[in-house]
Amino acid sequence: MSEPPTHVWDGPTRLFHWALASLVLVAWLTAGKQMTLHRGAGYAILGLLAFRVWWGFAGGSTARFSQFVRGPSAIRAYLSASRQGQAPEHAGHNPLGALSVIALLGSVALQAGLGLFAIDSDGFEGGPLSDRIDFDLARQIAKWHELSFRLIQALVVLHLAAILYHVFRKREDLLRPMVTGVRRFSGPVQGLVRVPLWRLAVGVGIGLAVALAASRGFKLG
Repeated sequence: MSEPPTHVWDGPTRLFHWALASLVLVAWLTAGKQMTLHRGAGYAILGLLAFRVWWGFAGGSTARFSQFVRGPSAIRAYLSASRQGQAPEHAGHNPLGALSVIALLGSVALQAGLGLFAIDSDGFEGGPLSDRIDFDLARQIAKWHELSFRLIQALVVLHLAAILYHVFRKREDLLRPMVTGVRRFSGPVQGLVRVPLWRLAVGVGIGLAVALAASRGFKLG
C-alpha cells in the first residue's frame, strides 16, 4: 500500500458499530433471565438505530446511505469487476457490503420493535406495549421476536465470514479501520468528509428521545 492512511470512518459511526454489537450481545445473554437489563438493552438499541438513521442522512460522508446504498446494476457491476480482480476501492461500504449493512440494521430494528409487544407465557414479563394488544397476539409476537434473533445470528455469521474473506483472500483488513478510523489504499481514494458537531448533537438528542420514549411505552407526560 503506497498511499498514506486515509480517514474512512468518523467517531460516531465507529462508536455506533461497537455499541450496537455490545448491546445485541447483552440482549442475547439476558433474554429470559435478567429481563430488566434485557429491556434496557432493547431501548438503547432503538435509540442507537434512530441515531443511525439520522446519521445516514446528516452524518459524515462514508456513513450516509446515499454514499453506499446502490441498485442492482451497481451491485452486478461490482461483482463482475471483483471476479476480474478489478473492483474499485471504497472508503466506505462497497455496493455488496451495503446489503449486509441494510439487512443487519433492518433485522435488529425488527427484533427490537417486536420486543416492545412481546410477553412471556406467564404474562409477567413483557415489553412496554404488550398490554395494548391481545395476550395471544403478544405471545405470537414473542415467538416472532425469538425467530427474528435467529435471523440476526445468521446475518452476523455472514458478516464475520465476509470480513475473514477480505482479510485472508483479498488481503484487506476491514476490522482495524472500524477501530482506528483510518485505512491504507493502493491508490488515491476520496476519504471521509466530516460534518459540523451540531449534527452529532441533534442525532444524540434524537437517539436519547427515542430510547426514553420506548422505555415509557411511548406515553406522553
